[in-house]
Amino acid sequence: MTLPSVLRTPTDTPRVLHRCRELVRPALVEAVGRLHPWVGEMAAYSFGWCEVGGAPTVASGGKGLRQALAVLGAEAAGAPGSAGVPAAVAVELVHAFSLLHDDIMDSDPERRGRPTAWKAYGTGPAVLAGDALFALAVETLAAAPAGPRAVRVLSVALGDLVRGQADDLLFATRPWTGPERVRPPEYRAMAEHKTGALLGCAAALGALLGGAEPATVAALDRAGRHLGIAFQIMDDVLGIWGDPEVTGKPVHGDLRERKKTYPVLAALDSPTPETRRLAVLLDRGDAPAEAAELIETVGGRSTALAEARRHITAVEAALAEVPLEGRAGDELRALLSYLLRRDV
Repeated sequence: MTLPSVLRTPTDTPRVLHRCRELVRPALVEAVGRLHPWVGEMAAYSFGWCEVGGAPTVASGGKGLRQALAVLGAEAAGAPGSAGVPAAVAVELVHAFSLLHDDIMDSDPERRGRPTAWKAYGTGPAVLAGDALFALAVETLAAAPAGPRAVRVLSVALGDLVRGQADDLLFATRPWTGPERVRPPEYRAMAEHKTGALLGCAAALGALLGGAEPATVAALDRAGRHLGIAFQIMDDVLGIWGDPEVTGKPVHGDLRERKKTYPVLAALDSPTPETRRLAVLLDRGDAPAEAAELIETVGGRSTALAEARRHITAVEAALAEVPLEGRAGDELRALLSYLLRRDV
């Protein structure tokens, strides 16, 4: 099956990501260097900077998408990118903290081809490292200009992040069908909180530290939240129908793991004769190819793509509400497009 071009992972990375990483990296390294040496090693390991024991290495630590949004948020407000660096560092630390704890909650043994921190160092130490990154993020932002306002913005995003994670964990305990099943609107709310809140926070914090007006800060936060929903839904589509050589995930991996993703929930919400058969297959988890075919037959895939497009339109509308200074506006739109076309 051929995916729409918008769902294929591009082979090139926007130069803006490299530029923003280079700008933020020294401050991020300096912040992590303030931690207890052992905790700092675990943090560096999670970023892909070292191996267990501290030997330097170059491993994939992610693309730095959130820190780029923070830098571009500052530039969109007419400030130099350096004004957004404290926001970029804080958000990157929070993201790393959330991944450390997510891997423990999900019992994931690997991330980006390496043992996760809890597998490498133990559960307790990994929890401690996550806590340290969280505290360091707040400290970093509190010391920045407009620190109190910035910490409040981050606190809202953190509250939403916890809420989204809680919902995601509870979804796994609910049935596939019946009155207690997970409905698509619940999933959208979870995706906004778990994924969108931090994307919106990154752009909004950068704009705030760059001196933007409240309307601009709010618009960028709103754009990031809609982006998070669209990004998560597209990621769900790739998790079922994506090419493993492109996505890095096994074919039908999400179905084998019996994840309640948006295409699945949309399909189960469709009153068709195939829905009962689909629910049986999902409950057993032993026929992912047949389940994928049924999901597409009853419209789960097309409904998911339509919903993602609706949120992409909302992102564009939010960005159109405010003036975005210089080239930052174009780079921000290019970065948003890149986010939606990748499995990151």
